[in-house]
Amino acid sequence: MNGAPEDESWMRRALDLAEQGLYTSDPNPRVGCVLVRGGRVVGEGWHRRAGEAHAEVLALHAAGSEARGATAYVTLEPCSHTGRTPPCADALIGAGVTRVVCPEIDPNPRVAGAGLARLQAAGIDVTLGPLRDAARRLNPGFFSRFERQRPYVRLKLAMSLDGRTARADGQRAWITGEAARGDVQSWRARSSAVLTGAGTVRADDPRLDVRLNYGDWVRQPLRVVLDTALSCAPDARVFAGGGALVFAAEDADPGAVGARRPAGVRIETLARGAGGGLDLSAALARLAALEVNELWVECGPRLAAAWLAARLVDEWILYVAPSLLGADAPPLAELRGAPGVSSVEEMEFTDLRRVGGDVRLILQPKGQHRSCSPES
Repeated sequence: MNGAPEDESWMRRALDLAEQGLYTSDPNPRVGCVLVRGGRVVGEGWHRRAGEAHAEVLALHAAGSEARGATAYVTLEPCSHTGRTPPCADALIGAGVTRVVCPEIDPNPRVAGAGLARLQAAGIDVTLGPLRDAARRLNPGFFSRFERQRPYVRLKLAMSLDGRTARADGQRAWITGEAARGDVQSWRARSSAVLTGAGTVRADDPRLDVRLNYGDWVRQPLRVVLDTALSCAPDARVFAGGGALVFAAEDADPGAVGARRPAGVRIETLARGAGGGLDLSAALARLAALEVNELWVECGPRLAAAWLAARLVDEWILYVAPSLLGADAPPLAELRGAPGVSSVEEMEFTDLRRVGGDVRLILQPKGQHRSCSPES
């Protein structure tokens, strides 16, 4: 499994290709492939969306007969099972590839090393490891879903300079500017699901959809609402068009479940957590079962505090506007008392940049691997 000096360079190209599937490949991982023979590229491909050809197959198709004797640089272990498409390991073997380089083993237990073993059994030289960290950063949710049985969680909040998140009089108003709101759209677009709480739905009536154009196809993330008592109006904009998921408490009024079921919206129940709200870990486990890789959370200060106190936030995306809203306005997170504050993980800044007239901060728990941003 020893690498060659040029392996990282070709793998970097494969990762650039994989990133083209940032907004479309979900729930599959973003994967790119470069076929190199005699020091030149003979074929390239990247996985666009589930059900369509994988990166290796597209690269082999582009290479044709020149794939024989080539080295394949793939950003994730080639699959060895038949899902919506045939095994990529078999395609590489059949094409006569003599060497395969990949950064990381596929965490899916249906693969988990079997793809590389099949390649080696066919006499193909396998190199594992080049740019492993970069490959994992490209697919943090895919690895999280299989390794931790929960999605990768990003918590988004926007605040004024004095740490307030809305006007004191309750009137709806944007805190950040248009550029920051456009940046949020990029984060939503790469996410498998967007989650909020009932309080935000009642106060702001958000849509939580993606309004970006990918060309000929737009993928909308699953919209998820935590509504313990089923208090949200059935005509809330977040439910428009169906396809949303509502988590309610197990002791919610059964009559309310039937009366408030918007058309095309699924309602599921969860146990309550220690604080009386819904068990967030149980919500994440259920979302993982629904193939949610990256979860984008946009919520109010109370629910934000619950996510932070439960230590379930992998990235905290914080937009800061150059304004003041006053001491009577809602805070960033309602963490109450020393025990609540001390339970929150210590964070560190991993990115800081200006977005229009605002500033975007990204924080992560100390020691955690950094994820890639939409710009990377």
